Amino acid sequence: MSIPVAREKFRSFLTRKGLRATNQRLAIFDAAFAQKDHFTADQLLDFARDIDDSVSRATVYRTLPILTESALLREVDIGSGEKYYRPNRDGGSTQVAQVVCLDCDRIFEISAPFMEWYGSTVSSKLGLTPVSQRLQVSANCDVFRRTGTCPRHG
Repeated sequence: MSIPVAREKFRSFLTRKGLRATNQRLAIFDAAFAQKDHFTADQLLDFARDIDDSVSRATVYRTLPILTESALLREVDIGSGEKYYRPNRDGGSTQVAQVVCLDCDRIFEISAPFMEWYGSTVSSKLGLTPVSQRLQVSANCDVFRRTGTCPRHG
């Protein structure tokens, strides 16, 4: 999904929710969609303030749930007490698996189209309908274990 299409989707979502498309919210959207890697709320605050220095921490924390509910951002919880976010550029499909490197805390996402089938299959055996699912793998870096340096760190 292109940034202009995603931005319009965000504006439409705000309107449906009875919310205004303020300059701060749009700066937060622009900052989030400019990112290639996962980021935290505090990092997003810094990115958004580079666009509009009036963006407040409170507005970032109120806007993140809106962006995730609209499926424009994916929220990732790796169990560290801090949530990470990434633009959902593929138009809504969230069938991805996360692999978390325990050596550098980097999050990698890979396509996992089997997840929909798997979730439906195991749920239907219990007479249930899946609502959400996630696959997250924690892993160690083989190169780091051998050399003491992670090639992906930083």
